[in-house]
Amino acid sequence: MAKERIIIIGAAGRDFHNFNTFYRDNENYEVLAFTATQIPDIDDKTYPASLAGSLYPNGIPIISEDELYAQIETNNVDRAILSYSDLPYDYVMHMASKVIACGADFGIMGANHTMIESKVPLIAICAVRTGCGKSQTTRRVVEILKAKGKRVVAIRHPMPYGDLEKQKVQRFASYDDLDKHECTIEEREEYEPHIDKSVIVYAGVDYEAILRQAEQEADVIIWDGGNNDFSFYKSDLYITVDDPHRPGHGLSYYPGETNLLLSDMVIINKVGTAKPEDVARVRKDIKMVNPDAIILEADSPVTVSDPSAIQGKRVLVVEDGPTITHGGMPYGAGFIAAKKFGASEIVNPHQFAVGSLKDTLEKFTHIKEVLPAMGYFGQQVDDLKATLDAADCDVIIGGTPIDLNRILTTNKPIVRVGYDLKEHEPDVLEKALAQF
Repeated sequence: MAKERIIIIGAAGRDFHNFNTFYRDNENYEVLAFTATQIPDIDDKTYPASLAGSLYPNGIPIISEDELYAQIETNNVDRAILSYSDLPYDYVMHMASKVIACGADFGIMGANHTMIESKVPLIAICAVRTGCGKSQTTRRVVEILKAKGKRVVAIRHPMPYGDLEKQKVQRFASYDDLDKHECTIEEREEYEPHIDKSVIVYAGVDYEAILRQAEQEADVIIWDGGNNDFSFYKSDLYITVDDPHRPGHGLSYYPGETNLLLSDMVIINKVGTAKPEDVARVRKDIKMVNPDAIILEADSPVTVSDPSAIQGKRVLVVEDGPTITHGGMPYGAGFIAAKKFGASEIVNPHQFAVGSLKDTLEKFTHIKEVLPAMGYFGQQVDDLKATLDAADCDVIIGGTPIDLNRILTTNKPIVRVGYDLKEHEPDVLEKALAQF
């Protein structure tokens, strides 16, 4: 019987995981290519033979998603498998329609074929969209578990944008490890807050190998999800974070609704800065699709070490990149801090943006008043520095989770913004973790 010819549609994350868990060493299928989007410069590479297995001695090409439909027609592809996240439902169905019109089946892989079982207890923390507050939720859960004397290890959703062979299994326990693995700004945004709390975090490409290594030093493993992807692992407790600043997105973005359906607990974050009617809508949506889930309201109040460094100053705000770009938010914690602590003016970054940052602002037209912390490769970091140096302002507000001072030196002071999860009913989360 002829092998089924497959293209995996991805963005350097779930695409590799789906391949590793189902297609690698599976002689019924031939994976012709991965496609890549969302992240700059992750195409025009090869998924290496050392990761692809014996059926692919030359590895598997990674091509731009722009080539998908031509590849389906040219290579008689049988099926295209969608394997990335944070996508509006209409986008998914437009893609499906085009794939089908080109002659192939369109598919999405589910939990049974992609979730790996852990040998130690595991908590999954996911979200309905990028930027809901997974990171601070994870930190809070880790804090509670460590207070009970548990050894906790976090495993972060993949961001392998460099040498895939070197990134098969990555372990981060110190800031030196971030430099050792040549982490991008986006990677640092996810790993550095864990290191700040003395928590070991794993990431990489092969998530079964990652899990087996992490199990050796953990009483409990936390799956720290990315975008709004669903967990790579079977969980004993599944927590999803929802955002009332984007009401309705939990039922209209893939796979946010999947996360709501899988949840044992849903945390409605940022309640204090949202409209009451939007909080009510989010609660109604959760109850409609998952009436058995525990619902917990929370906030993520912003803090700075020295409010006087912002008060009365003209500021330029730098925000978490994924939240502001494909997450669709017009602003984040930095903008809120500028307002809260009395900045005299929030300087528009558009006139100062150079190179790739200028291109980013032109692509994501919803971004009006803040600058995303783009840094997927060296030139983008240089462009960020040049933009900050050129900005006509007194202070830079760093709303990104990392300390920008560790990445670059600019001619202006950078005020770092912090934010942690504050539950309205603290005993609810602690009780759920105690039962777990």
